[in-house]
Amino acid sequence: MAALLLRFIERITIRITSTLHLRGKILLLFGLIVIVPTIILGIAAGYFALQSVRSNYMVTIQEAVRQTAQNIEFRKQGYDLLAVRTAMDGELVARLDREYEDMYDQLNTVEYIDRAFLSTSKYMPGIEDFRIYHTNPTLVQDGRLLWKPEDRMLEGKSESLWYEQTLASKDMSGWINVAGRSEDIVITHKIIAASGAGIGMVFLQLDYNAVFGGLTEKPFNGAGELYILDAEHRVIAATDRDRIGTPIGLSPIRDLAEEISGGGGAAMDGSQYYVQSIGSGWSVAAVIHLDQLERQSKWILYGIIGCIVFFLLLSTFMVMTVMKNVVWRIRKLGNRMSDIAEGEFAVSVMNRDKDELGELEILFNSMSGKLGKLVVDMAKVKLKEREQSFRALQAQINPHFIYNSLSLVRWRAMDLNDQTQIRTIDALTTFYRLALDNEINVTRIEKELQHVQAYLEIQQLRYPELVRIEWDIDPEAAKFYTIKLLLQPIVENCYVHGAITSRAEAVIRISARCAGHRIRFQVEDNGVGIPPETQASLERGERTGSGNGFGTANIRERLRLYFGSESRFAIDSEQGFGTRVTIEIPACVERPEIRKEGDA
Repeated sequence: MAALLLRFIERITIRITSTLHLRGKILLLFGLIVIVPTIILGIAAGYFALQSVRSNYMVTIQEAVRQTAQNIEFRKQGYDLLAVRTAMDGELVARLDREYEDMYDQLNTVEYIDRAFLSTSKYMPGIEDFRIYHTNPTLVQDGRLLWKPEDRMLEGKSESLWYEQTLASKDMSGWINVAGRSEDIVITHKIIAASGAGIGMVFLQLDYNAVFGGLTEKPFNGAGELYILDAEHRVIAATDRDRIGTPIGLSPIRDLAEEISGGGGAAMDGSQYYVQSIGSGWSVAAVIHLDQLERQSKWILYGIIGCIVFFLLLSTFMVMTVMKNVVWRIRKLGNRMSDIAEGEFAVSVMNRDKDELGELEILFNSMSGKLGKLVVDMAKVKLKEREQSFRALQAQINPHFIYNSLSLVRWRAMDLNDQTQIRTIDALTTFYRLALDNEINVTRIEKELQHVQAYLEIQQLRYPELVRIEWDIDPEAAKFYTIKLLLQPIVENCYVHGAITSRAEAVIRISARCAGHRIRFQVEDNGVGIPPETQASLERGERTGSGNGFGTANIRERLRLYFGSESRFAIDSEQGFGTRVTIEIPACVERPEIRKEGDA
């Protein structure tokens, strides 16, 4: 039955078009097959699409609010993390809490703080001012990073009053809009000494436009308003800048902010209200004017219909002149593009014509060749970037300056016949000679062990008779190669995070043994151990909030770059009893090189 129907339609079509020229036949068929069905389907689809858009406004709006909230939360966390990492820097806390006896010690601290934190304002956009306030009477203020609270005005009050009020607050950190200047936002974070006393304050002044201006300026294509609220429902940022720094007041936004536990919405007076909670008790509130969205949707629909009609007419005009040639050539280009999509870049298209498609064919031939080269170059650049990142970390300190300074100090110590100071300086010289050799990233195991030994000698002088060091070194292992700075960061973690100096009968065991064609390193201590959740993060190669994941993540990355799957890095720890780190690498008699991505 279907075959008979198809033959009947075929006869009728041939009879109607038999008297027409080829152009007329193509235009008639194009109109019946394309234009008429497209207009009918376009009108129907536009109608149903408009109804669907209307019924799905809420879902779309809620998703837009959620994504905006995620963006705001990400920015907030970035600035909070910057303030927290500065305030919890162990060396900074120690230097602010100590008592200084001479100007040389103070200058040393100022130079350390400048070196460590002067570039902090470049980490995140919009940081206009960065300060570290302290009240240490024996330490100066340099006016760049180090400040003391005095009678200068800050946030509409004297620095001293501001410092006392902020330090006395129950919150460790806070975001504050500067009184009278809605364009500025201040972030503060307390600096707490080991005794628990507040000894300083991190101060960040942000440019509102750089931080929140792009998000709050005409959100939702100008069809709504956006408010960022803190835990007390005070407006931190808003589309209406007159509301910044004030409570949100009585409104559906306030009611939702008090009720939600993640997100919520309510409708009132032709507007839709949404509140999405983010970290630290903050929330993002959105007011969407549905009448504006409705007008936008209708104009979009009219624009789509107009474009469809225009291009249908244009295609009707073009189809007769370019159909035969263009379709065939586009199909040919499509086949070659499919080859490229499958990873075959050595393809080309034969070109004989000099029209636009001919130029496209020429460009395609050029692109296919350059694309293959670009893929190879990108892989090489990625490897180079990783290599340069390691070198950049090492090049931050001028080795010659350090060596010359240590030589000067050693000369002075020899004049005083201070043997302990001479031992310390010699250990420091050995330590930095190995650490700051920027020419190589691999070294013999013997050199790496010397580096660790120099570091431990410094710590033994710093904490005399508190930690016992046990060595188990296979002499055969010393001749093989390893990557540089492999063991010292792990040993340093025993002191910094393992709190080894606070343990009774503290001991650190370091071993390097040959095991067949492999080298096994182990560093073990009886320190405080690692919490299970932190250890799980370290095993996944993540950096933890306390900063102790940076060194292990760096070691894992370099092991993977130089040894690939042939390396192993494992952490075994029991909280309260100690930690053991095991590293295995191939026994390399020749210097290892960075591997390509496919070899890793």
